[in-house]
Amino acid sequence: MEREHPAQLWPTEEEDAPGDSKPARLGRSLLSSSMVGSANRGRVLQALFDLGPTSRAELARLAGVNRTTISGIVQPLLDQQVLVEGRPIRPSEAGGKPARPLWFSPDARPICGMLLMPDAVHTCLVTLEGSISALESERFPEERPQIADVRSAIERCTTRTLASARREPLGIGVAVGGMVDTDRRAVIAVNLAPVLNDFELGDMLTKRFGLPALLDHHPRALLVGDRWFGKGRGQQTFAAVYTGEVLGGALYLGGHLYRGQSGAGGELGHTFVQVDGDLCSCGRRGCWETIATLGWLRRQARAIGIDDPDAIDSGRLVALTKAGSSGAAALLDLYARNVAVGIANLQQTVAPNFYILHGDVVGGGEFMAEAIAGHVRALVPSRSGGEISFAIGETEDRAALLGAAGLVLSELLQFPL
Repeated sequence: MEREHPAQLWPTEEEDAPGDSKPARLGRSLLSSSMVGSANRGRVLQALFDLGPTSRAELARLAGVNRTTISGIVQPLLDQQVLVEGRPIRPSEAGGKPARPLWFSPDARPICGMLLMPDAVHTCLVTLEGSISALESERFPEERPQIADVRSAIERCTTRTLASARREPLGIGVAVGGMVDTDRRAVIAVNLAPVLNDFELGDMLTKRFGLPALLDHHPRALLVGDRWFGKGRGQQTFAAVYTGEVLGGALYLGGHLYRGQSGAGGELGHTFVQVDGDLCSCGRRGCWETIATLGWLRRQARAIGIDDPDAIDSGRLVALTKAGSSGAAALLDLYARNVAVGIANLQQTVAPNFYILHGDVVGGGEFMAEAIAGHVRALVPSRSGGEISFAIGETEDRAALLGAAGLVLSELLQFPL
Protein backbone atom coordinates (compact mmCIF):
# COMPACT_ATOMS: atom_id res chain seq x y z
CA MET A 1 0.00 0.00 0.00
CA GLU A 2 1.46 3.32 -1.10
CA ARG A 3 1.79 5.99 1.60
CA GLU A 4 1.03 9.47 0.30
CA HIS A 5 -0.05 12.97 1.21
CA PRO A 6 -3.81 13.32 1.77
CA ALA A 7 -5.78 14.20 -1.36
CA GLN A 8 -6.86 17.81 -1.58
CA LEU A 9 -10.54 17.16 -0.90
CA TRP A 10 -10.15 19.15 2.32
CA PRO A 11 -7.62 21.63 3.78
CA THR A 12 -3.97 20.91 3.13
CA GLU A 13 -1.45 20.94 5.97
CA GLU A 14 -0.67 24.55 5.10
CA GLU A 15 -4.37 25.43 5.45
CA ASP A 16 -4.80 23.69 8.81
CA ALA A 17 -4.75 25.71 11.99
CA PRO A 18 -1.24 25.85 13.52
CA GLY A 19 -0.71 23.34 16.30
CA ASP A 20 -3.76 21.24 15.41
CA SER A 21 -2.63 17.69 16.15
CA LYS A 22 -5.97 15.92 16.64
CA PRO A 23 -5.76 12.96 14.25
CA ALA A 24 -9.43 12.04 14.38
CA ARG A 25 -10.91 15.38 13.36
CA LEU A 26 -10.89 15.91 9.61
CA GLY A 27 -13.02 19.04 9.41
CA ARG A 28 -13.59 22.36 11.16
CA SER A 29 -16.68 24.00 12.57
CA LEU A 30 -15.77 27.38 11.03
CA LEU A 31 -14.26 28.16 7.61
CA SER A 32 -11.37 30.60 7.29
CA SER A 33 -10.85 32.43 4.01
CA SER A 34 -8.05 30.00 3.10
CA MET A 35 -10.51 27.09 3.39
CA VAL A 36 -13.11 28.44 0.95
CA GLY A 37 -11.58 26.47 -1.93
CA SER A 38 -11.89 23.25 0.05
CA ALA A 39 -15.48 24.09 0.94
CA ASN A 40 -16.35 24.66 -2.70
CA ARG A 41 -14.76 21.37 -3.68
CA GLY A 42 -16.75 19.67 -0.97
CA ARG A 43 -20.02 21.18 -2.21
CA VAL A 44 -19.34 20.09 -5.77
CA LEU A 45 -18.65 16.55 -4.58
CA GLN A 46 -21.84 16.58 -2.47
CA ALA A 47 -23.78 17.58 -5.57
CA LEU A 48 -22.31 14.65 -7.50
CA PHE A 49 -23.29 12.22 -4.73
CA ASP A 50 -26.84 13.56 -4.87
CA LEU A 51 -27.21 13.87 -8.63
CA GLY A 52 -25.03 11.11 -10.04
CA PRO A 53 -22.71 11.73 -13.03
CA THR A 54 -23.15 15.40 -13.98
CA SER A 55 -21.52 17.70 -16.52
CA ARG A 56 -19.66 20.91 -15.72
CA ALA A 57 -22.36 22.93 -17.47
CA GLU A 58 -25.11 21.38 -15.36
CA LEU A 59 -23.14 21.89 -12.13
CA ALA A 60 -22.59 25.53 -13.10
CA ARG A 61 -26.29 26.01 -13.81
CA LEU A 62 -27.32 24.50 -10.47
CA ALA A 63 -24.70 26.51 -8.55
CA GLY A 64 -25.52 29.77 -10.31
CA VAL A 65 -21.93 30.30 -11.45
CA ASN A 66 -20.21 30.17 -14.82
CA ARG A 67 -18.66 27.05 -16.29
CA THR A 68 -15.14 28.44 -15.87
CA THR A 69 -15.64 28.64 -12.10
CA ILE A 70 -16.73 24.99 -11.95
CA SER A 71 -13.81 23.94 -14.15
CA GLY A 72 -11.41 25.65 -11.76
CA ILE A 73 -12.90 23.69 -8.87
CA VAL A 74 -12.97 20.26 -10.52
CA GLN A 75 -9.66 20.31 -12.40
CA PRO A 76 -7.54 19.59 -9.28
CA LEU A 77 -9.92 16.74 -8.45
CA LEU A 78 -9.37 15.30 -11.92
CA ASP A 79 -5.60 15.72 -11.56
CA GLN A 80 -5.67 13.87 -8.22
CA GLN A 81 -7.79 11.04 -9.68
CA VAL A 82 -10.67 11.83 -7.35
CA LEU A 83 -12.93 12.40 -10.38
CA VAL A 84 -12.93 11.15 -13.96
CA GLU A 85 -14.73 12.33 -17.07
CA GLY A 86 -17.25 10.02 -18.68
CA ARG A 87 -17.95 9.52 -22.36
CA PRO A 88 -19.19 12.61 -24.22
CA ILE A 89 -22.96 13.07 -24.34
CA ARG A 90 -24.39 13.99 -27.73
CA PRO A 91 -25.34 17.69 -27.72
CA SER A 92 -28.90 18.85 -28.27
CA GLU A 93 -30.25 19.90 -31.69
CA ALA A 94 -29.12 23.42 -30.87
CA GLY A 95 -25.55 22.20 -31.13
CA GLY A 96 -22.68 23.02 -28.82
CA LYS A 97 -19.75 21.15 -27.33
CA PRO A 98 -20.51 17.54 -26.21
CA ALA A 99 -20.83 17.36 -22.42
CA ARG A 100 -18.64 14.93 -20.46
CA PRO A 101 -20.22 13.95 -17.14
CA LEU A 102 -18.01 13.96 -14.07
CA TRP A 103 -18.03 11.01 -11.68
CA PHE A 104 -15.84 9.41 -9.02
CA SER A 105 -12.73 7.62 -10.17
CA PRO A 106 -12.35 3.96 -9.25
CA ASP A 107 -8.69 4.84 -8.59
CA ALA A 108 -9.47 7.46 -5.93
CA ARG A 109 -8.28 6.76 -2.40
CA PRO A 110 -10.75 4.39 -0.70
CA ILE A 111 -12.21 4.40 2.80
CA CYS A 112 -11.90 1.52 5.25
CA GLY A 113 -15.33 0.56 6.55
CA MET A 114 -15.73 -1.51 9.72
CA LEU A 115 -18.77 -3.14 11.31
CA LEU A 116 -18.27 -4.09 14.96
CA MET A 117 -20.99 -6.41 16.26
CA PRO A 118 -21.22 -8.31 19.58
CA ASP A 119 -19.78 -11.51 18.08
CA ALA A 120 -17.56 -10.42 15.18
CA VAL A 121 -15.81 -7.67 13.26
CA HIS A 122 -16.13 -7.08 9.50
CA THR A 123 -13.92 -4.76 7.43
CA CYS A 124 -13.71 -3.71 3.78
CA LEU A 125 -12.58 -1.01 1.39
CA VAL A 126 -15.24 1.32 -0.04
CA THR A 127 -14.68 3.46 -3.13
CA LEU A 128 -16.16 6.93 -3.49
CA GLU A 129 -18.65 5.51 -5.98
CA GLY A 130 -19.85 3.01 -3.38
CA SER A 131 -18.32 -0.30 -4.44
CA ILE A 132 -17.01 -2.71 -1.79
CA SER A 133 -13.86 -4.84 -1.96
CA ALA A 134 -11.35 -6.57 0.32
CA LEU A 135 -14.13 -7.80 2.61
CA GLU A 136 -12.76 -9.56 5.69
CA SER A 137 -14.42 -10.97 8.82
CA GLU A 138 -13.25 -12.43 12.10
CA ARG A 139 -15.37 -13.85 14.89
CA PHE A 140 -14.58 -13.35 18.57
CA PRO A 141 -14.13 -16.38 20.87
CA GLU A 142 -17.51 -17.80 21.89
CA GLU A 143 -16.54 -18.58 25.48
CA ARG A 144 -15.80 -15.55 27.67
CA PRO A 145 -13.83 -13.41 25.22
CA GLN A 146 -11.40 -10.93 26.75
CA ILE A 147 -10.76 -7.41 25.43
CA ALA A 148 -7.30 -8.56 24.29
CA ASP A 149 -9.00 -11.18 22.09
CA VAL A 150 -11.24 -8.51 20.60
CA ARG A 151 -8.35 -6.13 19.95
CA SER A 152 -6.34 -8.85 18.24
CA ALA A 153 -9.25 -9.89 16.04
CA ILE A 154 -9.90 -6.28 14.99
CA GLU A 155 -6.22 -5.71 14.23
CA ARG A 156 -5.91 -8.88 12.13
CA CYS A 157 -9.10 -8.21 10.20
CA THR A 158 -8.22 -4.57 9.49
CA THR A 159 -4.64 -5.42 8.51
CA ARG A 160 -5.85 -7.92 5.90
CA THR A 161 -8.23 -5.38 4.39
CA LEU A 162 -5.68 -2.56 4.31
CA ALA A 163 -3.13 -4.84 2.65
CA SER A 164 -5.40 -4.87 -0.43
CA ALA A 165 -5.46 -1.07 -0.77
CA ARG A 166 -3.44 0.28 -3.69
CA ARG A 167 -3.54 3.78 -2.19
CA GLU A 168 -3.62 4.87 1.43
CA PRO A 169 -7.25 4.99 2.66
CA LEU A 170 -8.78 8.30 3.65
CA GLY A 171 -9.69 6.97 7.07
CA ILE A 172 -11.51 4.26 9.01
CA GLY A 173 -15.23 4.51 9.74
CA VAL A 174 -16.81 2.16 12.27
CA ALA A 175 -20.46 1.18 12.70
CA VAL A 176 -20.92 -0.21 16.22
CA GLY A 177 -23.73 -2.49 17.33
CA GLY A 178 -24.06 -0.69 20.66
CA MET A 179 -23.97 2.69 22.38
CA VAL A 180 -21.19 5.03 21.24
CA ASP A 181 -19.66 8.26 22.46
CA THR A 182 -18.98 9.94 19.12
CA ASP A 183 -16.86 12.69 20.68
CA ARG A 184 -14.51 10.28 22.48
CA ARG A 185 -14.70 7.77 19.60
CA ALA A 186 -15.39 5.07 22.18
CA VAL A 187 -17.84 2.20 22.62
CA ILE A 188 -19.92 2.89 25.73
CA ALA A 189 -21.98 -0.28 26.09
CA VAL A 190 -23.01 -3.35 24.10
CA ASN A 191 -25.72 -5.25 25.97
CA LEU A 192 -25.03 -8.51 24.13
CA ALA A 193 -21.24 -8.26 24.61
CA PRO A 194 -20.19 -6.49 27.84
CA VAL A 195 -16.53 -7.14 26.97
CA LEU A 196 -16.85 -4.21 24.53
CA ASN A 197 -18.05 -1.75 27.18
CA ASP A 198 -15.83 1.34 27.58
CA PHE A 199 -13.64 0.29 24.64
CA GLU A 200 -11.54 3.22 23.33
CA LEU A 201 -11.67 1.85 19.79
CA GLY A 202 -11.05 5.09 17.89
CA ASP A 203 -7.78 5.79 19.68
CA MET A 204 -6.68 2.20 19.20
CA LEU A 205 -7.26 2.29 15.44
CA THR A 206 -5.56 5.64 14.95
CA LYS A 207 -2.50 4.60 16.95
CA ARG A 208 -2.24 1.21 15.28
CA PHE A 209 -2.85 2.18 11.65
CA GLY A 210 -2.02 5.90 11.54
CA LEU A 211 -5.40 6.77 10.02
CA PRO A 212 -8.24 8.99 11.27
CA ALA A 213 -10.99 6.83 12.80
CA LEU A 214 -14.64 7.77 13.40
CA LEU A 215 -17.30 5.76 15.26
CA ASP A 216 -21.07 5.87 15.37
CA HIS A 217 -24.06 3.80 16.43
CA HIS A 218 -25.00 1.08 13.92
CA PRO A 219 -28.44 2.49 12.91
CA ARG A 220 -26.98 5.97 12.40
CA ALA A 221 -24.28 4.49 10.20
CA LEU A 222 -26.99 2.77 8.16
CA LEU A 223 -28.67 6.13 7.65
CA VAL A 224 -25.39 7.79 6.64
CA GLY A 225 -24.88 5.00 4.09
CA ASP A 226 -28.37 5.68 2.75
CA ARG A 227 -27.53 9.39 2.55
CA TRP A 228 -24.37 8.97 0.49
CA PHE A 229 -24.79 5.69 -1.38
CA GLY A 230 -28.40 4.54 -1.14
CA LYS A 231 -32.03 5.54 -1.30
CA GLY A 232 -31.54 8.62 0.87
CA ARG A 233 -29.46 10.45 -1.76
CA GLY A 234 -30.75 13.98 -2.18
CA GLN A 235 -33.28 13.64 0.67
CA GLN A 236 -33.43 16.41 3.25
CA THR A 237 -35.53 14.51 5.80
CA PHE A 238 -35.90 10.76 6.29
CA ALA A 239 -35.47 7.98 8.85
CA ALA A 240 -33.76 4.59 8.89
CA VAL A 241 -35.23 1.73 10.94
CA TYR A 242 -33.33 -1.48 11.69
CA THR A 243 -34.86 -4.74 12.93
CA GLY A 244 -33.17 -7.99 13.89
CA GLU A 245 -31.84 -9.37 17.17
CA VAL A 246 -32.09 -5.76 18.34
CA LEU A 247 -34.03 -2.77 17.05
CA GLY A 248 -32.82 0.73 16.32
CA GLY A 249 -33.28 3.76 14.14
CA ALA A 250 -31.84 7.09 13.11
CA LEU A 251 -33.15 10.46 11.92
CA TYR A 252 -31.99 12.84 9.20
CA LEU A 253 -33.90 16.08 9.70
CA GLY A 254 -33.62 19.16 7.49
CA GLY A 255 -30.26 18.08 6.08
CA HIS A 256 -28.72 17.12 9.44
CA LEU A 257 -28.18 13.77 11.16
CA TYR A 258 -29.65 13.86 14.65
CA ARG A 259 -27.10 12.50 17.13
CA GLY A 260 -27.81 14.13 20.49
CA GLN A 261 -25.10 15.04 22.97
CA SER A 262 -21.98 12.93 22.25
CA GLY A 263 -24.12 10.59 20.17
CA ALA A 264 -26.50 9.68 23.01
CA GLY A 265 -29.69 10.30 21.03
CA GLY A 266 -31.54 7.99 18.71
CA GLU A 267 -31.93 4.94 20.99
CA LEU A 268 -35.31 4.31 19.39
CA GLY A 269 -35.41 0.63 20.29
CA HIS A 270 -35.63 1.61 23.94
CA THR A 271 -38.54 4.01 23.62
CA PHE A 272 -41.58 2.72 25.52
CA VAL A 273 -44.51 1.15 23.67
CA GLN A 274 -46.01 -0.99 26.46
CA VAL A 275 -46.20 0.31 30.01
CA ASP A 276 -45.04 -2.53 32.31
CA GLY A 277 -44.49 -4.78 29.27
CA ASP A 278 -41.88 -7.52 28.85
CA LEU A 279 -38.43 -7.15 30.36
CA CYS A 280 -35.91 -5.69 27.91
CA SER A 281 -32.18 -6.46 27.70
CA CYS A 282 -31.58 -2.92 28.99
CA GLY A 283 -33.27 -3.84 32.30
CA ARG A 284 -36.45 -1.83 31.76
CA ARG A 285 -39.87 -3.01 30.69
CA GLY A 286 -41.99 -2.26 27.64
CA CYS A 287 -39.31 -1.09 25.19
CA TRP A 288 -40.17 -1.20 21.48
CA GLU A 289 -37.39 -3.77 21.18
CA THR A 290 -39.36 -6.27 23.30
CA ILE A 291 -42.15 -6.65 20.72
CA ALA A 292 -40.48 -6.09 17.33
CA THR A 293 -37.28 -8.16 17.23
CA LEU A 294 -36.43 -11.70 16.16
CA GLY A 295 -36.50 -12.87 19.77
CA TRP A 296 -40.17 -11.89 20.09
CA LEU A 297 -40.99 -13.35 16.66
CA ARG A 298 -39.40 -16.71 17.49
CA ARG A 299 -41.14 -16.98 20.86
CA GLN A 300 -44.46 -16.38 19.16
CA ALA A 301 -43.64 -18.88 16.40
CA ARG A 302 -42.90 -21.51 19.06
CA ALA A 303 -46.15 -20.73 20.87
CA ILE A 304 -48.30 -21.33 17.78
CA GLY A 305 -46.42 -24.44 16.68
CA ILE A 306 -44.50 -23.28 13.61
CA ASP A 307 -41.81 -25.80 12.63
CA ASP A 308 -38.23 -24.91 13.60
CA PRO A 309 -39.28 -21.67 15.34
CA ASP A 310 -35.71 -20.70 16.25
CA ALA A 311 -34.93 -20.28 12.53
CA ILE A 312 -37.92 -18.04 11.76
CA ASP A 313 -37.27 -14.60 10.29
CA SER A 314 -39.14 -12.21 8.01
CA GLY A 315 -38.09 -14.00 4.84
CA ARG A 316 -39.26 -17.39 6.04
CA LEU A 317 -42.42 -15.95 7.60
CA VAL A 318 -43.41 -14.36 4.28
CA ALA A 319 -42.75 -17.65 2.47
CA LEU A 320 -44.90 -19.57 4.99
CA THR A 321 -47.67 -16.99 4.66
CA LYS A 322 -47.69 -17.25 0.87
CA ALA A 323 -47.76 -21.06 1.19
CA GLY A 324 -50.83 -20.88 3.43
CA SER A 325 -49.13 -22.27 6.54
CA SER A 326 -51.41 -22.27 9.57
CA GLY A 327 -50.96 -19.21 11.77
CA ALA A 328 -48.23 -17.65 9.62
CA ALA A 329 -50.37 -14.87 8.15
CA ALA A 330 -51.68 -13.79 11.54
CA LEU A 331 -48.17 -13.82 13.03
CA LEU A 332 -46.80 -11.79 10.12
CA ASP A 333 -49.57 -9.23 10.55
CA LEU A 334 -48.89 -8.91 14.28
CA TYR A 335 -45.13 -8.63 13.76
CA ALA A 336 -45.66 -5.95 11.11
CA ARG A 337 -47.99 -4.07 13.44
CA ASN A 338 -45.44 -4.20 16.29
CA VAL A 339 -42.77 -2.72 14.02
CA ALA A 340 -45.27 -0.13 12.82
CA VAL A 341 -46.16 1.01 16.36
CA GLY A 342 -42.71 2.51 16.95
CA ILE A 343 -42.59 4.02 13.47
CA ALA A 344 -46.01 5.60 14.02
CA ASN A 345 -44.78 7.20 17.26
CA LEU A 346 -41.76 8.52 15.36
CA GLN A 347 -43.97 9.89 12.61
CA GLN A 348 -46.23 11.61 15.14
CA THR A 349 -43.22 13.20 16.84
CA VAL A 350 -40.99 14.44 13.98
CA ALA A 351 -42.78 13.37 10.75
CA PRO A 352 -39.86 12.17 8.60
CA ASN A 353 -42.45 10.88 6.06
CA PHE A 354 -39.85 8.71 4.30
CA TYR A 355 -38.54 5.53 5.96
CA ILE A 356 -35.78 3.20 4.78
CA LEU A 357 -36.08 -0.28 6.30
CA HIS A 358 -32.99 -2.34 7.16
CA GLY A 359 -32.15 -5.63 8.82
CA ASP A 360 -34.46 -8.60 9.18
CA VAL A 361 -37.49 -7.06 7.47
CA VAL A 362 -35.45 -6.63 4.27
CA GLY A 363 -35.58 -10.42 3.93
CA GLY A 364 -39.37 -10.18 3.74
CA GLY A 365 -39.14 -7.94 0.68
CA GLU A 366 -41.95 -5.72 -0.54
CA PHE A 367 -44.53 -8.03 1.01
CA MET A 368 -43.28 -7.29 4.55
CA ALA A 369 -42.63 -3.61 3.77
CA GLU A 370 -46.20 -3.14 2.57
CA ALA A 371 -47.55 -4.88 5.67
CA ILE A 372 -45.62 -2.48 7.92
CA ALA A 373 -46.57 0.54 5.80
CA GLY A 374 -50.26 -0.38 5.94
CA HIS A 375 -50.24 -0.47 9.73
CA VAL A 376 -48.31 2.80 10.01
CA ARG A 377 -50.81 4.58 7.78
CA ALA A 378 -53.69 3.15 9.81
CA LEU A 379 -52.10 4.27 13.10
CA VAL A 380 -51.16 7.81 11.98
CA PRO A 381 -54.02 10.30 11.45
CA SER A 382 -54.33 11.60 7.90
CA ARG A 383 -53.18 15.20 7.49
CA SER A 384 -51.69 17.51 4.90
CA GLY A 385 -48.06 16.86 5.87
CA GLY A 386 -47.41 14.64 2.86
CA GLU A 387 -47.62 10.94 2.11
CA ILE A 388 -45.72 8.45 4.27
CA SER A 389 -43.53 6.25 2.07
CA PHE A 390 -41.19 3.32 2.61
CA ALA A 391 -38.16 1.83 0.85
CA ILE A 392 -36.10 -1.30 1.41
CA GLY A 393 -32.42 -0.69 2.12
CA GLU A 394 -29.32 -2.69 1.30
CA THR A 395 -28.64 -6.05 2.91
CA GLU A 396 -27.45 -5.66 6.49
CA ASP A 397 -23.67 -5.99 6.41
CA ARG A 398 -23.26 -4.15 3.11
CA ALA A 399 -25.45 -1.27 4.30
CA ALA A 400 -23.54 -0.93 7.58
CA LEU A 401 -20.13 -1.01 5.88
CA LEU A 402 -21.20 1.64 3.36
CA GLY A 403 -22.50 3.72 6.26
CA ALA A 404 -19.24 3.33 8.16
CA ALA A 405 -17.39 4.67 5.12
CA GLY A 406 -19.96 7.47 4.88
CA LEU A 407 -18.99 8.66 8.37
CA VAL A 408 -15.49 9.43 7.09
CA LEU A 409 -16.82 10.91 3.88
CA SER A 410 -19.13 13.28 5.77
CA GLU A 411 -16.24 14.55 7.88
CA LEU A 412 -13.92 14.98 4.91
CA LEU A 413 -16.48 17.01 3.02
CA GLN A 414 -17.31 19.02 6.16
CA PHE A 415 -20.89 17.93 5.65
CA PRO A 416 -23.20 18.87 8.56
CA LEU A 417 -24.01 15.37 9.82
